[in-house]
Amino acid sequence: MHTRQLSYPELVDGQVARLKTRSLRAIEEETIAKRLAWCDLHLPARNTSTASTAPSPRAAFEALFFQYMGLDPKDIPVLHEDENEIAWSSLNPCPTLEACQQLGLDTRAVCPGAYEKSTQAFLSRIDSQLRFIRVYREIRPYSHYCLERIVRVPFEERMQLAIQEAKLSRQEGNKGYGAVAVLGERILAQAHDTAITDRDPSQHAEMRALRQAAQLLGNGNLSGVVLFSSCEPCPMCASMAVWSNISTIVYGASIALTAVRGKSRILVSAEQIIQNSPVRIELIPGVLQNECMARYE
Repeated sequence: MHTRQLSYPELVDGQVARLKTRSLRAIEEETIAKRLAWCDLHLPARNTSTASTAPSPRAAFEALFFQYMGLDPKDIPVLHEDENEIAWSSLNPCPTLEACQQLGLDTRAVCPGAYEKSTQAFLSRIDSQLRFIRVYREIRPYSHYCLERIVRVPFEERMQLAIQEAKLSRQEGNKGYGAVAVLGERILAQAHDTAITDRDPSQHAEMRALRQAAQLLGNGNLSGVVLFSSCEPCPMCASMAVWSNISTIVYGASIALTAVRGKSRILVSAEQIIQNSPVRIELIPGVLQNECMARYE
């Protein structure tokens, strides 16, 4: 059966109804499910990619806006493009923008709350190293366009920085953990654990990196941030990731593996913390796992 395309006013009315009756979290989950279902039908199965075969930011941009959303290229002019980034200004008619204006809602709260992580989920289905960045100081109606980007983040390069921090930790007499927080191509913070030397058991690498990132950005909501850790974050650090609402945790060695090697661990995985939390955080394990495990021999 052919399904009638909704008119633009009908789309706006539908969005008004959603924003009046549902939480942003519920809209986010609904949108993620819808977008991933489309990916399952229309995109090839994701395989481990090499630098030469990895989808480009342009390919992800076209899949999202032209294939999935059906937008007109003239409404999303590209401002800059290279092999690792594509940036554009969104000028397209937007039901969410219209609905927010009708309801007196702030797009700077609604869009990150409902549509930032759902967009990232779509991109991660294509290639998790492609990250979605929206510039909230340049978003409608506070600007005449929405400035958005897709940036390739080199996971192994960023994990190498976390490993370097873990080495510094050991050199200083601490336990050998390292973490790096990034937003797109920007490195916000690098840190290692200092619990022993600072005589403060809360000074884990991930806690320190997230605190530094929040201070740098001037915002405790770190949506869009990727946390790289040489080891899977403990329950304390995973909870900090939840309360700061980061988008992704990438780690090398797991809690289970390091526990087998004799490291003192609370045997609760980051996945368990996130599954029982009020936010969605993407988990990507095993990046440079062998190199990370070598820190805990």
